[in-house]
Amino acid sequence: MPDTVSPYFVTGVAHPDPAETQTKRLNTAAVANPAVVAPDRRGDAVDGLLLYTARSTPDATTFLRELEKVREQGWATDLGGHETSDIRNRRCLYCNAPDRGGSMSTEALAALARLAEERVDHRFKGLPPDADGLTVGELAAQRRNLFTGGFTTPVLALSAERLEHNLALMETYATRHGLAFAPHGKTSMAPQLFRRQTDRGAWGITLAVPHQVWVARAYGVQRVFLANELVDPAALRRISAGLDADDDFRLVCYVDSVRGVELMDAALRGARRPLDVVVELAAGDGARTGVRTEREGAAVADAVAAVPTLRLVGVAGYEGEVPGADPERVHAWLRRLTGLAAAFDRAGRFAGAEEIVVSAGGSAWFDAVADVFAGIPELSLPVLKLLRSGAYVSHDDGHYGRLTPFNRVPEEGALEPAFRLWTQVVSRPSPDQAFVNAGKRDAAYDLDLPLAQVIRRDGTERPATGVSVTALSDQHAWLRTDAGADVEVGDWIGLGLSHPCTSFDKWPLIPLAEADGTVVDYIRTFF
Repeated sequence: MPDTVSPYFVTGVAHPDPAETQTKRLNTAAVANPAVVAPDRRGDAVDGLLLYTARSTPDATTFLRELEKVREQGWATDLGGHETSDIRNRRCLYCNAPDRGGSMSTEALAALARLAEERVDHRFKGLPPDADGLTVGELAAQRRNLFTGGFTTPVLALSAERLEHNLALMETYATRHGLAFAPHGKTSMAPQLFRRQTDRGAWGITLAVPHQVWVARAYGVQRVFLANELVDPAALRRISAGLDADDDFRLVCYVDSVRGVELMDAALRGARRPLDVVVELAAGDGARTGVRTEREGAAVADAVAAVPTLRLVGVAGYEGEVPGADPERVHAWLRRLTGLAAAFDRAGRFAGAEEIVVSAGGSAWFDAVADVFAGIPELSLPVLKLLRSGAYVSHDDGHYGRLTPFNRVPEEGALEPAFRLWTQVVSRPSPDQAFVNAGKRDAAYDLDLPLAQVIRRDGTERPATGVSVTALSDQHAWLRTDAGADVEVGDWIGLGLSHPCTSFDKWPLIPLAEADGTVVDYIRTFF
């Protein structure tokens, strides 16, 4: 009998060596609270118990489903009367685990698995030519080295260790500050990362446009926060059909005008379920979308209340657009946002809602969001304080490295830049100039130029001292080399990138590499 039933379950009697854990039948009515399990026992087995920690606990729906599998296979004698209805408040009463973004359907799990069945071919840059025709899973199983395994330049790599660090850090930050977390999926558009984010406690995934919703839904995302106005009738009808077909699917989107309400209502007539909406408050005059005044917000809320196809559930906005943003201005705007939620609640505008959503938080001011949201007064319904930062997943070596709130609160930790673009010197026409074979088609350049960080030659890596990127062409980066800079044709130069959102989108398949260069997986993106 195998030692594991699923990725979440290790069963059996305690043993000094977890690898030698013996199997036995369990009484699953006795389930350990993850809060009291020592970290060094993570995933281990104890007499009569299934152990979970914040790292390994699945969402409550998956927990109950897997317990049923255990029982059916004869590993457990009693489920102890577990009821799926007990997970509706996002905590399993039996293991006290938070509901991590909703369970995944069999079809969604199969879709994720099929990513490994794609064939390596001309669609994917930088992969070894001799891997052509292998499946992605077969290539991953070979655990090739990024530098010696036949990869061609340019090739973008994502650090496995730094990715895991960033995922864990933001989970810890959100939990510490009592925030729900819906990271912005537009950053990566990578279903494998969506899954890791929800496994790390994310409430759901934030998205911006309908196509992104289709991608997320195809790979099992059950909660979507659409941080945008949606007035396209075809897209609204498709979302409505999805809501009607799946009671566990939830989508919340912005609304900021009476006209928008009218268009949404016209497209959604006949829907079985109303669409949840939040009034978006603009960050100020001249900022992006959103109502400019509280009076305009009230008019939009009244328009929502007048139609059966929409349900007002909260307020939201984006503090990154505050004109002349500084801590004082951002805090002031966030207080306006929470004040709008309180005013709507006093006026009874959230009738029919199950909770009140208050959402903000890009990647530059989430510390201010945590500060202000901690002071939200008690309202008539539970408040879902929803943070939406997205760039954290890979972080960067430029824009967000400068702006991250962790620079202001270093005691909370630090994100680590996880991207490196490996290029090769193809020309050294003069002592002060060199060219590498990556350009605008490969590297983000909208906020900053890439940074020359390291040089590899003959298996040795050293700092790229005296080397800087001065410009990008479509397929070349222009390098300035100081006197004495040791750069030769054929050298590999590793570049740090600025702005994750415009780095992910240039690479449909990204090697996930450990610190020694071993490629352990490939991250598929859909832009």
